Amino acid sequence: AAASYEARAFGVHSALASRIAVQRCPHLKFVPPRFGVYKAVSQQIREVFERFTEVIEPLSLDEAYLDVSHVCKTLDDAVAIARQIKAAILAETQLTATAGVAHGRFLAKLASGMNKPDGLTVIRAEEAGKILAELPVGKFHGIGPATAIKMNARGLYVGADLAAAERLGLLRRFGKRGGYFQDIARGIDEKPVQPNRIRKSISAETTFSRDYDTAAELVPLLEPLAEKVWLALERLDRPARGVVVKVKYRNHEIQTRQQALEGPVRGVMHLLAEAEAILKHKIELPLPVRLLGVGVFNLGEGAGTGSVLPKGAGRQGQLDL
Repeated sequence: AAASYEARAFGVHSALASRIAVQRCPHLKFVPPRFGVYKAVSQQIREVFERFTEVIEPLSLDEAYLDVSHVCKTLDDAVAIARQIKAAILAETQLTATAGVAHGRFLAKLASGMNKPDGLTVIRAEEAGKILAELPVGKFHGIGPATAIKMNARGLYVGADLAAAERLGLLRRFGKRGGYFQDIARGIDEKPVQPNRIRKSISAETTFSRDYDTAAELVPLLEPLAEKVWLALERLDRPARGVVVKVKYRNHEIQTRQQALEGPVRGVMHLLAEAEAILKHKIELPLPVRLLGVGVFNLGEGAGTGSVLPKGAGRQGQLDL
């Protein structure tokens, strides 16, 4: 569930247990989601984007990267397009949109989060160095709380620390992501907008209002997650040849374990059985668990699922450009 700005003023945010949300805001109202409406409006907004560029990389129902470099001579031209897009969305859907404009994906994503709601933030090349140098590592898109803690333990607190760090050490400790984050901190961001990105995995997860200590307690909680993943797999109509289970402990550390399959997942019960086996035999539970997730990977092309279940829809949220 998403949190309105009125609710956020009380410390309520997404991925927060409902019990805690009500404690922070006793008069909080829970509104049932309308996924069909969100999906329809998302398509309206996508049609607005397509008036300005064909190079669109959707991230979710309410967020996308747009590459307008082929129709813009300057960054100011891109700013003008962002204003036109925001105006069109407001006129046609009565929704505000927040836009970020910059020369690369990372800075544009960062800018889009700076002045919500209904903002338009521009990060120019001459400003980027100072912004990145002072940015806390936990604010880098893709660095979660657990990774931020690990970076802090190595003396990496802001972008300037990442930029100056010994690269081999970053690669050893954080893998390829360590090199990527150092490049970003140095202002190097050459990844293009990918309009035809191929989806490689599907997952669903839930954060609990209390911790769970044993696999026996967690097993019954796998079923609704497996059903969500199977519904999404049916909508895509693609086979999946791998199952993954994710847990997040009380201290925010994450563990994921997966199992490749000889053939495609045959149905929700097959998916559930594989997830249960992974949870029982491959997942360690040294600490209480706060979050549980189930997913599939190794997605193939076309006509891979067999059972028919009621169709679902996407997620709700805000619009970012």
